[in-house]
Amino acid sequence: MQSIKTYIFVRKFLKGAFIVMKWVRFVIVIICFYSNVQTIATAEMIKRNKVEPTGQVVWDVATQKKVIALTFDDGPSPVFTPQVLRVLEQYGANATFFQIGSRMERYPEVVQDVVEAGHEIGNHSMTHPYENKVGFRQMRLEIIRAEQIIQKYQPNHAKLFRPPGGYLDNALLQEAKKQGYKVVLWSYHQELKDWSKPGAQVIADHVIRHARNGDILLLHDGGGDRSQTIEALKIFLPALKQKGYQFVSVSELLSNKE
Repeated sequence: MQSIKTYIFVRKFLKGAFIVMKWVRFVIVIICFYSNVQTIATAEMIKRNKVEPTGQVVWDVATQKKVIALTFDDGPSPVFTPQVLRVLEQYGANATFFQIGSRMERYPEVVQDVVEAGHEIGNHSMTHPYENKVGFRQMRLEIIRAEQIIQKYQPNHAKLFRPPGGYLDNALLQEAKKQGYKVVLWSYHQELKDWSKPGAQVIADHVIRHARNGDILLLHDGGGDRSQTIEALKIFLPALKQKGYQFVSVSELLSNKE
């Protein structure tokens, strides 16, 4: 009888210990996850702190003037880029379009419309790969091929490069510099994520609430349904113009640096 009680006790004890170990493992995983997130965030900040003073990479510009740069990625789109152009014209806004070379080849008439409207074109690679997926050599060729296409439309363009996904390491940075490019990212406090379609009002409210002199806004005119982005433009452009802001290209913004 005693042995049976002992057996039952041991089973209950082991079962309880197993449950405790599962919870301990779960807690350890959670702690490690948040530690990694913190490490990544710190690494990004250290990277910016090291690179930004060199002037090779731009996130935003220090200026007393109420100017904000509009940038649009992943175009041209035969559907959405023309709509963006109409809204920009309506509110007297300039912009920089970081275009993908393969899409420029596919929609040359849209590229021409962008140029004729007085906007500038930036290099967003040939096919939009992430360097951490394809490697440095492939990205080097991506920049060169896209540049050859841009030259057909804006031979004397300001050489601005935005790496796909914002992925940037030292090798790619040095290659961009070698090719005469300035790397342009975007204001971290204006992380709009319009590609996730959060709603036009959500996008617009974020821009208005966080607007600062010298911001660089990242928006998209290609790569998907950008109707929310266009509707958001119709909200925040007039709202911020009433507050005295002007919307400019990246080159114009850089000329206002103090």
